[in-house]
Amino acid sequence: MTAPAPGAAPARPDVAFHRPAGLGEALRLLAEHPDAVPVAGGTDLMVAVNFRMTRPAAMLDLTGLAELREWSDEGGAIRIGSGVPYARIVAELATVLPGLAAASRTVGSPQIRNRGTLGGNLATASPAGDGHPPLLATGADIEIASAAGRRTVPIGDFFTGPKRSVLAPGELVTAVTVPKAAGPQQFLKVGTRNAMVIAVCSLAVALDLEARRLGTGIGSAGPTPLTAPEADGIELPWSRPALFNDALAEEFGRRVAAAARPIDDVRGTAAYRRHALAVCAARGLRRVWTAAHEQRSA
Repeated sequence: MTAPAPGAAPARPDVAFHRPAGLGEALRLLAEHPDAVPVAGGTDLMVAVNFRMTRPAAMLDLTGLAELREWSDEGGAIRIGSGVPYARIVAELATVLPGLAAASRTVGSPQIRNRGTLGGNLATASPAGDGHPPLLATGADIEIASAAGRRTVPIGDFFTGPKRSVLAPGELVTAVTVPKAAGPQQFLKVGTRNAMVIAVCSLAVALDLEARRLGTGIGSAGPTPLTAPEADGIELPWSRPALFNDALAEEFGRRVAAAARPIDDVRGTAAYRRHALAVCAARGLRRVWTAAHEQRSA
């Protein structure tokens, strides 16, 4: 028998496996077995298990829960079940949630996009999660359920630290409600290669033309996914769009970079992350502003 690698989780001879047929049963099992780890796509968890970095005492398989694998049109927003995979977000929701669909396209490989879920991304709560910046930029709400009931948490209050969230033992993310796009949206991601990469940094920008509001979401440049309130509050020439210029875009970039809280790590330095975010923010704002102006002129 091979000895475990230094720092690896100790081997556990047995892992309990629960496969509920419905959400009610899943919540009951989770209340009875609070140490059980929920599994949807498993694209994060099973990597850690295979490398013996974690060894759950129990797993709760959510793949059979049809109610988590559907989305619905709620009028001004789309409610996405936590088990809806990225591939379906890209294929079915790109017209109404373009920013989230653009981020979903950057997740892993086709195989991972077919398995990985937005709910799993939220439960993992990684600062580098690709799905998080578009949710922050648009002001999404997270639906959480347990055997005791349900609650809704604004996305800005969901993350509490690196890979930590407000989820309490016995709770599951069951859905995400995302406002429909009220204007052009962009998602920009910087990585060490073009595909299948963890973001060095990422940025979502959402323009709301009716409310004359700008939203941003920053990924992989802080202990949690972040917003940039000072950047969101930049004064844009809503009534005279032709007055938009490079200086305004660059100021927006500086404000986004200032809101970041990056560190040096193996993927990039803090200084590079700030520089990349400034470039991405200026580029993203130019794109959404140009697209909005072209739409209104058409």
